[in-house]
Amino acid sequence: MRIMALDLGTKTIGVAVSDATCLIARGIETIRRQGTVRDFARLTEIIKTEEVTTIVLGYPKNMNGTIGERAHASEEYRDLLKEHFPDLEVVLWDERLSTVAAEKVLISADLQRKKRRKIIDMMAAVVILQNYLDHQRR
Repeated sequence: MRIMALDLGTKTIGVAVSDATCLIARGIETIRRQGTVRDFARLTEIIKTEEVTTIVLGYPKNMNGTIGERAHASEEYRDLLKEHFPDLEVVLWDERLSTVAAEKVLISADLQRKKRRKIIDMMAAVVILQNYLDHQRR
């Protein structure tokens, strides 16, 4: 049983998966979005390989807690995930500042800007998932 987190962007989807004990998040990849059919085909491969039982989808609320355009896009994507993967639990998780936190980690690792751009969404998914896992343990 593993948990997968997705950081949904307009051009990419960052993917992270927990370890078997659901304590630690690790980055898997950044999927370049190519349409729902192709995106879901890749997600299906990851779900099967990693034995995923739950999907945590980043829910980008505004800083004041309101729901904006990006959050509505996540709600719609959640519905698609539930349709396509009816046996999996799909959870929306507040992701405010996850990309900022991921960027700080990558900067502190002294990664060049060009390389950071390639993995920032995956790292944001790691932050989202780790926050979710930590919350579940409390």
